[in-house]
Amino acid sequence: MPARVAAIGVSHWHSLYDSAYLRHLVALPDMRLVGIHDPDAAIAAKRAAALGDPPIFTDYRRMLVETRPDFVIALGRHSSMAEVALHLLDHGYPFLMEKPMGVSGDEVSRVAERAAAKHAFVAVPLIQRYHPFTARARALLAAGTLGPVSHVYFRLNRPSSARYVGWDAGWMLDPKAAGGGCLRNLGPHGLDLFLFLTGDDATVTGAQLSASALGQPVEDYASVLLRSTRGILGTIEVGNTFPRAGTDAEWKVAGRDAMVQLRDGTIRLTAGESEEVTAGEPPEPLALTALRDALDCWQRGAPPPAGVQDCLRAVRLIDRAYEVAARSRG
Repeated sequence: MPARVAAIGVSHWHSLYDSAYLRHLVALPDMRLVGIHDPDAAIAAKRAAALGDPPIFTDYRRMLVETRPDFVIALGRHSSMAEVALHLLDHGYPFLMEKPMGVSGDEVSRVAERAAAKHAFVAVPLIQRYHPFTARARALLAAGTLGPVSHVYFRLNRPSSARYVGWDAGWMLDPKAAGGGCLRNLGPHGLDLFLFLTGDDATVTGAQLSASALGQPVEDYASVLLRSTRGILGTIEVGNTFPRAGTDAEWKVAGRDAMVQLRDGTIRLTAGESEEVTAGEPPEPLALTALRDALDCWQRGAPPPAGVQDCLRAVRLIDRAYEVAARSRG
């Protein structure tokens, strides 16, 4: 029998757009979407119409009682994520929750502590870990090909945050509901990748935010400087100022002997007088790979591929970056 899955907070755009977790879920033959929730009944109904018309609920607690799912995909506003996560943990539901899992490290820490105490399955889809560049960079690092690493660079600049309004997620422009702008939302991708590739802890050495391009109450571009415990430097840039559909992105890991870089869908390994160029596009959407991997781990009784502790490390750095940026503004 297919596993019974319920979804919470489907006004989050990743229900149908970008990562589109629920579109991917309903296409998996061993999964069945048994209910979707959102406080806004109209948005829930709109999402349901695109997903085969599963039952809709405006109270997620009622949905859980009535549908008794085997697994939960938890989305929703950032400001409600920690509360939802704690409820799911207290009632024994394994779940996948979109980052950042809260609007502060303190919120996410409470979730992490309870998940650890209950030995619960809590997956976080940190999807950039599945990118071909990440696999290539990790293999090169393990082989020592790059030599001692000097720095890591990550840029992810997406289209205007007006896309959130078009996707029924206008709350992303509310600092209280979203917990910030592009740094809170996109920052975990770059920060987690830095931690994942270096294998180190890190400190924030500098940060700056801008809201000048879009004039919204949340930042539209952010730059964060990091230093790992071994002295590897990181520059993480995220934004919502790419002027059309698509993404302006560049990833790089540079060492004494070689540098590996992702840009325009191509991976380049540069060493001495040589350059090796390979395709860098994922074979399928990264969100689908991450979702399938999390569900497979849950079904096998294995730990999640990435979990709340991984998310917490990135969120702590985001909190610190906001503090540093605020001080730099005087």
